[in-house]
Amino acid sequence: MSKYAQGKFQPSNPEKYLGRQLPTYRSGWEQRFMMFCDTNPSVLSWASEPVKIPYFNPVKNKQSVYIPDFLIEYVDKNRRNHKELIEIKPRNQTLLEKTRSQRNKVAWVINQAKWQAAENWCKQYGIALRILGENELFHNPKNK
Repeated sequence: MSKYAQGKFQPSNPEKYLGRQLPTYRSGWEQRFMMFCDTNPSVLSWASEPVKIPYFNPVKNKQSVYIPDFLIEYVDKNRRNHKELIEIKPRNQTLLEKTRSQRNKVAWVINQAKWQAAENWCKQYGIALRILGENELFHNPKNK
């Protein structure tokens, strides 16, 4: 049994979801973000695990594939459209100073390689990359 929330998400606004099958959430954070995408009127469309981006894994010393969590298109308060590739990760895997365990240090190294490849991919397509952690998902600006 996994200690993380996992399951299929049933969109209440299926016309916004770009996938062919129901999206799978692998954590409660991903499930929460899916609910946000599905119900927020500013989100025009969204996809779960939408692309495969090749990258070099420095820990395993080999080529691998990174699959970001989401791709969304939304309109901002000035009515401008934006597309973003979204990755959801805890701060202890995104900020080196927050990595306490050896496992999180390894995850940080791998994440840096993934996100560099994702940045390059995003530049090709005019898309932004955004990493969301607990502060962004749970509106906790004092911990940034």
